[in-house]
Amino acid sequence: MRRAQRLFSGHFSYTFTHAITRAPAPSVINGLRSVDTGSPDFKRMQIQHSAYVSALRSTGAEVIELSPLAKFPDSCFVEDTALCLPDVAIIMRPGAPTRFEETRHMAPHLHNLYPTGCVEAIDGISSYVEGGDILTTGREILVGRSARTNASGIQELKRILENWEYTVREVITPKGVLHFKTDCSLLDEDTVLCTPRLQAADCFEGYKVIKTARGEEAAANAIRFNDLVLFPAGFPRTRDALVKAGYNVREMENSEFAKIDGGMSCLSLRFSP
Repeated sequence: MRRAQRLFSGHFSYTFTHAITRAPAPSVINGLRSVDTGSPDFKRMQIQHSAYVSALRSTGAEVIELSPLAKFPDSCFVEDTALCLPDVAIIMRPGAPTRFEETRHMAPHLHNLYPTGCVEAIDGISSYVEGGDILTTGREILVGRSARTNASGIQELKRILENWEYTVREVITPKGVLHFKTDCSLLDEDTVLCTPRLQAADCFEGYKVIKTARGEEAAANAIRFNDLVLFPAGFPRTRDALVKAGYNVREMENSEFAKIDGGMSCLSLRFSP
């Protein structure tokens, strides 16, 4: 089938023509966080976000920059609002109640980008799924059950994706980890970067695995975007392992977003409609 072939076409999982980002609003300093390490510096956050957008653009991709949403402090983390695949986009239903309405502001943009009938939605009243729990590889879509993504949400997402000929596998996010992709990222169709604790959960049998260095677990949330691996600054041993493995690594300052549980993947939706 055409759709299945597009999923298993290898570069599908990290080669993109488009990205969507949303600039942080001043209210972002009140964003959700699992551990309070202090409020972000808004001006520094703006600088870091601008550098992130520039890095995406440097690969030749079209970056659609959305305006800040002051009412929603976490709305710069657009990845949680949708799953964007080559032929279909699925609007998520966030597990944090304060984030429910963010999807309503994202949906019109996806309807503009995708053909009619190619945008679907998680709408079950007991279903919750956030994009931070979804890792798309060249062979399957892994969805991590977590505090923000529940079994009902995964089953609803699976039903939708199977109609589009995609293979979905449910995995369990380790206890105490916010999102599945907090602890992992895709480097190419066969290789993932992940923390030792996630590797121990046997999520990646059949994949090549590069582990984060001890004490550098926060480096696991990187993104492969075309020819670049956007990688959070401050984790030199893990960075060196990626460079040694042949990846084109670009370090990005992410200190302010990290204070509210934000990583490299959280700040964009990446796709080729």
